[in-house]
Amino acid sequence: MPHIIRSIALLIVFALAGQGAWAQDKYAKTLGAFQGADGTAPYFNSAYGYALFPTIGKGGIGIGGAHGGGQVYVGGRHVGNTTMTQLTMGFQLGGQAFSQVIFFEDQRAFREFTTGNFEFSAQATAVALTAGVSAEASTGGGLAAGASGGQNDASTYHAGYRKGMAIFTIAKGGLMYEAALGGQKFTYTPL
Repeated sequence: MPHIIRSIALLIVFALAGQGAWAQDKYAKTLGAFQGADGTAPYFNSAYGYALFPTIGKGGIGIGGAHGGGQVYVGGRHVGNTTMTQLTMGFQLGGQAFSQVIFFEDQRAFREFTTGNFEFSAQATAVALTAGVSAEASTGGGLAAGASGGQNDASTYHAGYRKGMAIFTIAKGGLMYEAALGGQKFTYTPL
């Protein structure tokens, strides 16, 4: 079992290794991808704010995990930084990377996310905007398998807010089979 945990940790480290030098460029590119998708474009005009994660690395062999760093915006202005960590258990094999945006419908939802540590339960769902991905992907894993197209293949699937937040993902690459349960935990640090 220790070698499995070590393997998962290595997958996450490799997924995060390339995130250093081109930080602002990756945020601009990710923001452009989400703003260009019909499903998310309207949210940028109406949401109180959003959290943007250019790359979240995910991997698992029985026990899995995901991790990524992001920035939080209100009115288009960078107001803080956030990290997402996820631990899942169940049948899972593989690794993938994806971008994620979480929209805050109002100030209450923003405050809930940014006050201390925030956690999505395993039942929270994210709308996948990339071709080849199911319409809804649970933050805790789900019964899904498959590869996906690139960021330019974003579809127009539309979903609404749930408890003041709307979550969207764009697959960047990888292949992961999973029927797992877990949740996403976020930390926030204001500027």
